[in-house]
Amino acid sequence: MSVKSNKEVETNKHELEIEISAEAFEAAVEKAYQMKKKNISVPGFRKGKATRKIIEKEYGEGVFYEDAVNALVPGEVDTAVAEAGFELVTRPDVEVVSVDKEKGLEIKVTCITKPEVKIEKYKGLEATKTVKAVTDEDIDKDIENLRQKGMRIIDVDNRPCQNGDDVVIDFDGYKDGVPFEGGKAEKFTLSLGSGQFIPGFEEQVCGHSVGDEFDINVTFPEDYGAEELAGKDAVFKIKLHEIKAKELPELDDDFVKDTTEFDTVEQLKEDVKKKLEEAEEKKADSEVEGTLFDQIIDNVEGEIPEVMYDNRVEEMIQDMSQRLAQQGISLDMYLQYTGSDMDTLKKTYREQAEKQVKLRLALEQVVKAENIEVPDDDVEEEFKKMADNYKMDIEQVKSYVTADALKMDLAVAKAADLVKDSAKIK
Repeated sequence: MSVKSNKEVETNKHELEIEISAEAFEAAVEKAYQMKKKNISVPGFRKGKATRKIIEKEYGEGVFYEDAVNALVPGEVDTAVAEAGFELVTRPDVEVVSVDKEKGLEIKVTCITKPEVKIEKYKGLEATKTVKAVTDEDIDKDIENLRQKGMRIIDVDNRPCQNGDDVVIDFDGYKDGVPFEGGKAEKFTLSLGSGQFIPGFEEQVCGHSVGDEFDINVTFPEDYGAEELAGKDAVFKIKLHEIKAKELPELDDDFVKDTTEFDTVEQLKEDVKKKLEEAEEKKADSEVEGTLFDQIIDNVEGEIPEVMYDNRVEEMIQDMSQRLAQQGISLDMYLQYTGSDMDTLKKTYREQAEKQVKLRLALEQVVKAENIEVPDDDVEEEFKKMADNYKMDIEQVKSYVTADALKMDLAVAKAADLVKDSAKIK
């Protein structure tokens, strides 16, 4: 392999022209033949017994070229990128320009590289810290959450359902008398008053009793994610199977003794107040951090490839999809029930993604400017923590995360601490 040319066509965008020798290509073709021959049939030969020349005569000289190129090119591209010293932000775009048995391969590789950004000021930034006072209302609200955890769910069959109840229903949706995709479910649990469904749906379920079968009429919002339903009228046929009401325990000393480590309501309130004050302190620290980091982001100078923002958005959506999957909900289902779509979701994450990318690049520059180093022992210790947290073998963790990547993450964390420690907090 040889790099014929290396030119920067745009900021952070390079094109490599690579030549791969005829000898290397021939070796890859021969390897492809050896791997494929057992599955190839040629008239007059037992399956897998035909020679390469016979197969090429039967199916064409280039019969193994695609497999050879697919096997050979990725490694050669990686080598060329490494030799060029590029730090890529996404996989390179590879175009096979020519394939010739006598001359070998010619390839054009387009690389998007990590940008060099500038950050003029990162020390001595200013921010105001405001800690919100904890009120009696805050304490009561937190204790109410504790009561909610002790809540009993009781079956109701002596009254119609109402806001606050959970109902188990079958529903089947129709538009212009025709069922539509995603409009049907059986034994679905719906919390009335939650706003989980489109406007008008839950309100019309209220007032019905167990065993009732009824129709409700709704109009989908104009901005509903499914275009074929947006702004359209629909009818849902409903069957109500169960009504479940929530019954909260009384807040008294007996309840406190049964559910906490304390003996009295007063002791519980004192503990709740202390924890809420600690939480408000952490919240204030987080807001200060956000203010400082926003200043860092605003001071970033440099051309950042759009693909870095796009990739971060995709990562955030993937994280969201995994969290939903843990709740038994697919991303498609979530988008459908929230009346959204993928483009809208990407726009929602875009601003946050841009901030995260800029901040990361800025902090990496701080690492360089301050010569921040992370000892190998610290990296190994972090690997152990990750293994414990994910309940995985440490070598398995290392197969997913490289030592260099983890070392940079730890260095960036130190850079963030430097920014915060040097700041002037009022």
